[in-house]
Amino acid sequence: MDDVVSTMIPEPDLLDAVQPTDRITAGGRPTPEFREQLRRIPNGRNAFAVLALYAQTIAIVVLAVHFDNWPTNLLVWSAAFVLMGRAHAQFAALMHEAAHRLLFRNRKLNDFAGRWLLGFPSFTPIDAYRRGHMAHHREEFGPDEPDIPLYRGYPISRDSMRRKLLRDASGQTGWKLFKGLLGAVRSQNQAIRFQARAIVASQLVLIAIGVALHHPWVYFILWLAPYLTVWRVINRLRSIAEHGGMQRSKDRRLTTHSVKQSPLSRFFVVPFHIGWHLAHHVDAGVPMAHLPRLHAELQRAGYVVDGLEHRSYTALWRKLASGESRAG
Repeated sequence: MDDVVSTMIPEPDLLDAVQPTDRITAGGRPTPEFREQLRRIPNGRNAFAVLALYAQTIAIVVLAVHFDNWPTNLLVWSAAFVLMGRAHAQFAALMHEAAHRLLFRNRKLNDFAGRWLLGFPSFTPIDAYRRGHMAHHREEFGPDEPDIPLYRGYPISRDSMRRKLLRDASGQTGWKLFKGLLGAVRSQNQAIRFQARAIVASQLVLIAIGVALHHPWVYFILWLAPYLTVWRVINRLRSIAEHGGMQRSKDRRLTTHSVKQSPLSRFFVVPFHIGWHLAHHVDAGVPMAHLPRLHAELQRAGYVVDGLEHRSYTALWRKLASGESRAG
């Protein structure tokens, strides 16, 4: 990726305004004292987040089943379908926190919650995810980068973006990944096989709950289908907003986008403060709850300036889809 020239790369003069402060060094890193504050894991807050996520997810299903009469059901079920796609985004965000071992201070509790409460129910083999994700953090766009297919080659044409999102929204992308998961159930690798089977077992439990409550179809309509469609769209939009069109560099501002956060984007696309992604890559040991504070200090030090930040996700996505069409 080093020889790729991209219009997504910030202008050099936007990178020259860093002035060290009592909390941020000249290299854009938190000072040791500040870093110690930032790295404190908020156990209670995270426990509440996990419980609230389950309560919210169950409430969406209960309300959808309750309002099962025409024409109300069409509106309610459509809203529930979209909101369950958002629920997958929330599960993924908290699973990501557990993968960094930042969900709970107790490692066994962190890994248990990450696997059985967050990862396996939402189709994610968290241990395999953790290995790949740590490679991503060691060197974005490096030789071991696992996520290159999601964000290389940007900006792309509007038609190309439309085709990618259509594949996501129609379930083509999700089904391809789902088939890979099913295939992993018979993997020769014991760890991969265990995780895949644990995921399948978790899904069977969810189906069994639906059957026991006399609503077996709820699992397929409000859990599996949103995962295959709505969540795939959200995941692509979030991923390209994090690194689309950037390049390999030791300066995180050249590998990772910074986007101004809004309540709407935080609700649908980047829950639990995961949208402060540049701050996350500056120090991957900082829990998501503290990323806004780190981001504010990066701004105060001039590491993040106004011209470096995209004014909204919509503006960034528009720029990511501003490339020229390619023949063939």
